[in-house]
Amino acid sequence: MKKFFFLFVLLIILACNQLQAQNYTSAVGARLGSPISLSYKMFISDQNALEGYIGFRDNASYNWFSISGAYLVHRPLEIEGIEGLDWYFGGGGSVFFWSYPNGTVDNYSTTTLGIQGYLGLEYTLSNIPLNFTIDWIPTIFIGNNLFVNSFGGGYGSVGVRYVLNSN
Repeated sequence: MKKFFFLFVLLIILACNQLQAQNYTSAVGARLGSPISLSYKMFISDQNALEGYIGFRDNASYNWFSISGAYLVHRPLEIEGIEGLDWYFGGGGSVFFWSYPNGTVDNYSTTTLGIQGYLGLEYTLSNIPLNFTIDWIPTIFIGNNLFVNSFGGGYGSVGVRYVLNSN
């Protein structure tokens, strides 16, 4: 948690950088984290993007399937010798379909909503159509869930996407 706080403070300090356009308009790929997901990201302006993803998480006592969407604002990180590095922040939501087949409550399932924040880094290669991300996605779960009707601060992912349309 201390690492995420440090990253958050660093990104806020760097927020004063000048704006620039992204070097791609859409990409598709995978988020490897919690949950493991398939992702599609599309820029709607130079600095603003929409991302949708579907995910799955499996655990010894429960699992879930999720459908998520986010609005993300990108800002460049200007580090000498490194082009294509941005940080981003935003918000979004999810619908989680929970199942507890082997858990405390046998054959129990439910649906919850999630309100999510996003804070991350993104690096896009200049010569190869690949994009890499790492982010933190704190989530507030809302709904009728026996075990997870609360705040989850341990969510996030490392991602890789294939760039479909370059600028």
